[in-house]
Amino acid sequence: MRYVVLALLSIIINTHTKAQTLEETISKMGIELYAPSKSSGNYVKAFQSGNLLFLAGHVSTRADGSSFTGKLGKELTLEQGYEAARITAISLLSTIKNEVGELSRVKRIVKVTGFVNSTPDFTDQPKVINGCSDLLVAIWGDRGKHARSAVGMAALPSNYAVEIEMIVELEGM
Repeated sequence: MRYVVLALLSIIINTHTKAQTLEETISKMGIELYAPSKSSGNYVKAFQSGNLLFLAGHVSTRADGSSFTGKLGKELTLEQGYEAARITAISLLSTIKNEVGELSRVKRIVKVTGFVNSTPDFTDQPKVINGCSDLLVAIWGDRGKHARSAVGMAALPSNYAVEIEMIVELEGM
């Protein structure tokens, strides 16, 4: 899987240099951003303070509403967890675009916190959250590298496989 990711990164970097916008780069990667759903509680999906955008926890749900549910180490494999984290990253990107208009306003990905619904003996949470981190680096290169936590949880809401929150720095106001 690592070689596939490295090959994909090389293709993306070469594609990105020719693309006019990050959205075009993302589209060439086969990723479609979508209008995010409304918050399901008394909170907002994103909040901007100065040049920082704080994103609430997003779960492993696709644009069509289907989702990755279950525990890593029981119902889900490491590969499925990686894909769940990648899907969650797409949800986060969709929220960023919705909040600030253009992904080109992202100066840097600052912090990613990943929560993995996993059994007590599952210890590959960082490999799962790589699904998010690898995508961010593929899109932004070094500006996509970030501080990160990846932790196991006894349970996540609605039995989602992954929940990720993120902090990004924005260009200008």
